[in-house]
Amino acid sequence: MKQWFVRSFMAACVCFIYWNLLGLMSSEDWSAYERATEVSWVVNDIAEEEVPACSLRRVIKKDDSLNKHFSFSVPVLQWRDSFIYSHWQTLRNEPLPYGWKDQPFHELGKTLSLLSHPGNSRLFERKTADACVRCAVVGNGGILKGSGQGKVIDSHDYVFRVNGAVIKGFEDDVGTKTSLYGFTTNSLKNSIAAYYQDGFDKVPRDPGIGYIFIPAETRDYKMLSAAIQGVSVPSGPDKGERASDLFGYNPETHQFKMIHPSFVQYVTQRFLKSPQLDEYRDIYMPSTGALILLAALHTCDQVSAYGFITDNYMNFSDHYYDKVTKPLIFYANHDMMMEGRLWKKLHSHKVLWLYQRQENRK
Repeated sequence: MKQWFVRSFMAACVCFIYWNLLGLMSSEDWSAYERATEVSWVVNDIAEEEVPACSLRRVIKKDDSLNKHFSFSVPVLQWRDSFIYSHWQTLRNEPLPYGWKDQPFHELGKTLSLLSHPGNSRLFERKTADACVRCAVVGNGGILKGSGQGKVIDSHDYVFRVNGAVIKGFEDDVGTKTSLYGFTTNSLKNSIAAYYQDGFDKVPRDPGIGYIFIPAETRDYKMLSAAIQGVSVPSGPDKGERASDLFGYNPETHQFKMIHPSFVQYVTQRFLKSPQLDEYRDIYMPSTGALILLAALHTCDQVSAYGFITDNYMNFSDHYYDKVTKPLIFYANHDMMMEGRLWKKLHSHKVLWLYQRQENRK
């Protein structure tokens, strides 16, 4: 009888605490909780017969050495309906950008609930199911100076750019079209500071452009939230700054995208598991360009990469917009040589087309 009373009392206490906790939750918190505990993953895998004949997925499917690395069921983007409790449990102890460590459940839920438009769940819209979607991913490498690739780049259905994407004055080499712009808050602000004099004085603002956030730090979630709501950043290193100063005043909600930490973890482990990950675990991650290029490879049918590192990178300046020649400098937070080997391999297997050239046109 005494044991029954103790068990009943403890159960009553748990229920009391539970219901009081729910009572303290706002309607937004409760909605996020319901989604996180009830919504299932929407698997993004597409059967071979459902993709266009031109799709790189068909090439991968036939190549055992590639097929074991690629998985098209890993979500590329996170949004409201991808936030489920089982996945939260899995990623809550993984540090950014590979998980959600130190991100309070209710705060993360509120931020991702702002990504409520179906357009937040995909990088772009397909006009028809059988259309061949051709994408150009444009890096900022010096190999593009004097390349004359501008018109070819603009001929793609979608053009991805990253970081200090200077266009004015280099249209013949890099084109003018921007469909999606990828960055971390840190790389974006560093690019404006470092390349302002070179012409990168603001973020691309083409009509309908998609902004792809990479969640490298907590500040990326805060900046995303502020950008969607049109308010100042409430805390952190960007406190008081208005996101509208970066993205303009009229972007629609569906224009904002955020890379899923599972995708960062997957591409790091499968494609870019560098020795630097062990030595510099707190700072190492694939570069912004690498993550955006890999995101394109998991969503587009054909991908061309421009301005990415090649074997003869030393023949070119760091950036195509450098006023004087500058060597490419390697830092511990990225493994650029490993990335270069990956692009070369994927090019040789015809998964992507990598722009390369031997001469240095000054």
